[in-house]
Amino acid sequence: MFKWIIVGGGIQGITMASYLIKQKKIAVEDLVIIDQHAEPLANWRRCTNAISMPYLRSPGVHHLDVNPFSLDAFVKSNGANEAGSFLGRFKRPSLLLFENHCDHLINDLALKQAWVQGTVEAVSKITAGWQVHLQNADKVQGENLVLAIGNSEQLSWPEWAVTLKDQCQAPVYHIFDPALPEFEEMQAPFTVVGGGITAVHLAMKLSTLFPEQVTLLKRHPFRIHDFDSDPGWLGPKKQISFRKASSYQKRRMLISQARHKGSIPRDLHIKLLHQQRKNKLQIEEAQVHHAAFETDAVQLYDETDRLLHQSGTVLLATGFESMMPGGTWLPSVIKENRLKCANCGFPIVNGNLQWDQNLYVMGSLAELEIGPIAKNISGARQAAERIIGAH
Repeated sequence: MFKWIIVGGGIQGITMASYLIKQKKIAVEDLVIIDQHAEPLANWRRCTNAISMPYLRSPGVHHLDVNPFSLDAFVKSNGANEAGSFLGRFKRPSLLLFENHCDHLINDLALKQAWVQGTVEAVSKITAGWQVHLQNADKVQGENLVLAIGNSEQLSWPEWAVTLKDQCQAPVYHIFDPALPEFEEMQAPFTVVGGGITAVHLAMKLSTLFPEQVTLLKRHPFRIHDFDSDPGWLGPKKQISFRKASSYQKRRMLISQARHKGSIPRDLHIKLLHQQRKNKLQIEEAQVHHAAFETDAVQLYDETDRLLHQSGTVLLATGFESMMPGGTWLPSVIKENRLKCANCGFPIVNGNLQWDQNLYVMGSLAELEIGPIAKNISGARQAAERIIGAH
């Protein structure tokens, strides 16, 4: 039996593993990390590389290691160019630096020794802790269980796109679909649907690959924010009043209000407008209501049946569904163990993110306690600190 099981090997799960080992709570031999992918952070890498994101949105003190200044130290110890490694006054790290730092941490802690590739089918409570059942019939037992799962499998498709896909195999794809073809295999011109950071990065990438053949179609004016929620949420300024809200309905409302959905940082907005001025891409504002696929072209219409745009390929940069993760097996765990949930379906946990005896949550599952930053790297760090605090 292991001392700790972490379900999820993304940003949240690897942060938790890092904290457990570096805070001397366990040795790597006492840990197992269960994830459906072959490598740690595989889904993160696939999504960020799909849009060629050059810099993270979060500042340089937000990473997967315990020491906040670990990224700074890593740059200096490797003799890297500090000016090219960080961007702006918040010292946002380059994606390359961040991933190299992650690789260093994963190797340094030998986390691949703890890796079990598999898909969770069920979770059950046992006398000494918890047992995770995998689809290949394997079982893993541990004293403590951390659910560090996200909703990155639940892609958000607009209704018109779902209808079009059902009617015919139109060239409409979600940018984060694992089955996404290579861009070179797609038919130009391209229409990117979305107005947030993913859409802008994607439009800029495509405009470099296919100049003058890219249109960014957004339904609202650009929302300019440095971060995806007010920085006050990172500390006590906002968090104390959030936790004082005894109503979980109120907490859910505060989370919704705090998130700058579909927003982009100022520097990215400037770069995009520069590409537009160079005629590398077009930017249009309209709401797609329905679509058709005729004569090898996707035709996008508004609610008045006016043709908005005609495209060879439509790429959706519309994010993920904001629903409970673990949809196939988690409801049974909740029911069998009578786990507390709010009206929105998300866990009600204590200050240490404990949902049941020796059962903890991170990421979106912890957002009614952590707040709007729960799914971010900063949220992962705070969650790991809280869970460690219970031991």
